[in-house]
Amino acid sequence: MSFLSVPPQTPYDLNFEIFGVPVRVHPLFWLIAILFGGAGGNITYTLLVVVAFFVSILIHELGHSLMMRQYGQESYIVLYGMGGLAVPTSSGVLGGRRVGVGTSLVERIYISLAGPFAGFLFAGVICALVFALGGDISISWLLGVIPLPNASLPSAGWAANSLIAILMFINVFWGLINLMPVYPLDGGQVSRNLFLLGDPHDGVRKSLMLSVGAGVLMAIGGAVAFNSIWLALIFGLLAFQSWQQLSGSGRSMF
Repeated sequence: MSFLSVPPQTPYDLNFEIFGVPVRVHPLFWLIAILFGGAGGNITYTLLVVVAFFVSILIHELGHSLMMRQYGQESYIVLYGMGGLAVPTSSGVLGGRRVGVGTSLVERIYISLAGPFAGFLFAGVICALVFALGGDISISWLLGVIPLPNASLPSAGWAANSLIAILMFINVFWGLINLMPVYPLDGGQVSRNLFLLGDPHDGVRKSLMLSVGAGVLMAIGGAVAFNSIWLALIFGLLAFQSWQQLSGSGRSMF
């Protein structure tokens, strides 16, 4: 199944609306969040991870949806087992012209970048609030090259500081991971549209070549540098999907 496939509706979906954007939460979203948070066997920590996943991924997808709206494109959000999707629903009118997602390659780039940068902005707001409340802000360097801001409130207690740490990690680290030029991640969609801007006829093939290479490197890096089987599996699968597209086999993802 493609990572971009919208999961079917179930009787157990959670449905609500935020900023005029309909949101549907598939039951598998909660299951995956619980699996990520349950490694330590601490129920409270697991609940904190679930809350952080929900808030962070919702903010990420809202970034996409609200940027689509700027270009006259309405959308809805689905949170599911593989994370989240902002799904366009209809075109609209902006500045006297009819527009929609994909009207312009540059607009597509902005829409793709809006998700990760919404998360970065949210992390910045957290840091500002912690600083305003007298907390500590610092920067640690993952592998010596990846900046990870840390925020803590010494007087707030273990649960609050754990939630802050999880939110910071998801919105900064996973936001950066999502910018890798691997399709269909946001970075992969940005790289595809940049290639198409420079080479409309062969841009997709070039972006898929980059996606395969970057995906393989990230899979190896996930296993070796980060000791993460999840990163290795995810990027290995994404690299394989891009290779299928590059070789002309498998179902199209675009």
